[in-house]
Amino acid sequence: ASWQEDLVNYGIPHSKGCNLEMTLANPVKVRSWQLCALPSDSLSTQNAIIMDNGRRWPLLIDPQGQANMYIRSMAKDPNFATNGMDIVKLSDKNFLRTLENGVQFGRWVLLENIQETLDAALEPILLQQKFKQGGTEMIKIGDSTIPWNDSFRFYMTTKLTNPHYPPEVCVKVSLINFAITFTGLEDQLLGVVVVEEMPEMEEKKNSLVISNTRMRKELQELEDLILYMLSNSTGNILDDHKLIETLANSKVKSQEITAKVQEAEITEKQIDESRNMYRPVAYRGSILYFCIADLGTIDPMYQYSLQSFRDLFVQAIRLATASEDIFQRIANLNDFFTYYIYTNICRSLFERHKLLFSFLLTIRILQGDNLIDNAEWNFLISGKCLTSDNVANPAPDWIDNRMWSEVTALSSLDKFKGLATSVKEHLEDWRVIYDCLDPHTATLPGQWSRSLDSFQRLCVLRCFRPDKVPDGVMNYVMEKVGQQFVEPPPFDLMSCYKDSNVKSPLIFVLSKGSDPTKAFSEFSVKMKMDRKVKMLSLGQGQGPKASKMIEEATQKGNWVLLQNCHLYISWLQELERICESLTPDAVHKDFRLWLTSMPCKEFPSSVLQSAVKMTNEPPKGLKANLRNAYFKLSNDTLNITSKPFEYKKLLFGLSFFHAVVQERRIFGPLGWNIPYEFNDTDLDISKGQLALFLDQYEEIPWKVLNFLTSYI
Repeated sequence: ASWQEDLVNYGIPHSKGCNLEMTLANPVKVRSWQLCALPSDSLSTQNAIIMDNGRRWPLLIDPQGQANMYIRSMAKDPNFATNGMDIVKLSDKNFLRTLENGVQFGRWVLLENIQETLDAALEPILLQQKFKQGGTEMIKIGDSTIPWNDSFRFYMTTKLTNPHYPPEVCVKVSLINFAITFTGLEDQLLGVVVVEEMPEMEEKKNSLVISNTRMRKELQELEDLILYMLSNSTGNILDDHKLIETLANSKVKSQEITAKVQEAEITEKQIDESRNMYRPVAYRGSILYFCIADLGTIDPMYQYSLQSFRDLFVQAIRLATASEDIFQRIANLNDFFTYYIYTNICRSLFERHKLLFSFLLTIRILQGDNLIDNAEWNFLISGKCLTSDNVANPAPDWIDNRMWSEVTALSSLDKFKGLATSVKEHLEDWRVIYDCLDPHTATLPGQWSRSLDSFQRLCVLRCFRPDKVPDGVMNYVMEKVGQQFVEPPPFDLMSCYKDSNVKSPLIFVLSKGSDPTKAFSEFSVKMKMDRKVKMLSLGQGQGPKASKMIEEATQKGNWVLLQNCHLYISWLQELERICESLTPDAVHKDFRLWLTSMPCKEFPSSVLQSAVKMTNEPPKGLKANLRNAYFKLSNDTLNITSKPFEYKKLLFGLSFFHAVVQERRIFGPLGWNIPYEFNDTDLDISKGQLALFLDQYEEIPWKVLNFLTSYI
């Protein structure tokens, strides 16, 4: 760290390698924190030290809920001697009353899900504005004067990933970033995979950790007892028989404990070596999680909880192909989990973002293996480099300023030295690339086709034909991770339903022209729940109806569909409270909460993270469109008419025509001068009309059939 270097430069006396943990951490206390669900990485330990030693109450940035879990576990642990804990939110009507009781009776109070502003009523607590009254410390909260109890603890957490708190808030609290780190998550996932693969070893590891903690605590208590007796001894120490006996017994016991601790540490080291064989699986899992976490910057609805990710991780471990060879098993786990995550996340992404997600997934995996140059990656996403070659534009008639500035910038990188000069000397060859219909597959002039790999070719493609970069990206993904990562799975409501439970709502993320109501109605009939479905379109004044509807459904086992949540933003906090109050013990097992909403940044993060999210847009590309059309068919629907052979032939023509119509939307007014979203409902109606047309005729001449097919 830079401050450690400054200690050396300025000649300040210090211990070598000193840091916050070395200076302030108590190993026994740190271990007890980790037993209360504190992540074992260095940053989390430092955060806990600040929480324990800070004079101001902590405000924890906790998007994954790890600090929340840690505080709750600590409050239940008898080692921390709490008087209980109350959990409140600013939206609760009686949160001030709960705070007063916490101050008076020495209880812990956890204030969850705060936003970027704090209630003014909290100021006396945050500033700890205590005063003496009748010899007792008091504090005024609102209109009440409450006696102060030193056992009181106050914690605040927010799920916002990057909140902006004003200076007047920051000076009143200890602002701590508890967002999970890559190393911390890797250690957690390593524990998960070892529990699934070698449960006995993980159990032994945990028992050793607990026993080591207990023995170290006993050692420290012995040391404290000896120091206490020595400091309070009067007269000649040799005459204090009780002290001498205590010292003798402590020495024997200390030697026994030290021997046991050393033996346990050797065993723990051996176990760690065996556990580390599965570290590549945990490493891949960490890469994939942080790849998913970055999606929230693209759209506010793309938020996923760490707990749901861990559930997918466990499920993938159980479903992956087994193997006696541990290295083959690790390869199977990595391959299966990567694709499993891709299919689960893709169903919640809009079509325009699915290729971007595939590319990001590929890049993150390759970066984890150190196969991507950071300078080249920065150029691909920004078009800029630190320096540029000073070469004049040789052909302003077809090379514009943007193109030439990117060529000269790229020429400054090691692998592209001389690129600008090559373009200047071989203008006609590079003009061919510029005019080519498929520049992403064309051979580059001269030695560039041999010296550049596929990623570096993307950088060149960005310079000359940025419009073809998506096609180049698709080819790159197929080359590195496989074709299945550019073919998103068809929309399947059944698989989404299986991943849900009474606590996790199912959210249809809407786009222009999409309406999932028909698909939902058909699915409810299929699940024999059509008579137990309650629907409500949200809007001003509909909040009490929605709350009552959900309350009744939780008892009767109904389904509730709340449409257009984005139109009633002021009620979304109440929706968050309702979702957090749902517990499997108190809710009917058949209950499900279905929501529809356009992308909305005000949508509660906690609901989004716990929910199963879905999008139902037309697939991108003719092949994907046709596959989506045929994915929904069954033998019953194909044999719906008395002429199934003719129907199947016409059905292909109709589906192909529908796919072409949907693809022409990208051309705007050139596709259709009157904008219209041709959706699946239009296709279903056309199928029905086609079946009725065939049933009107006893026999259809082949000429008519061929004419209809060619017409479609």
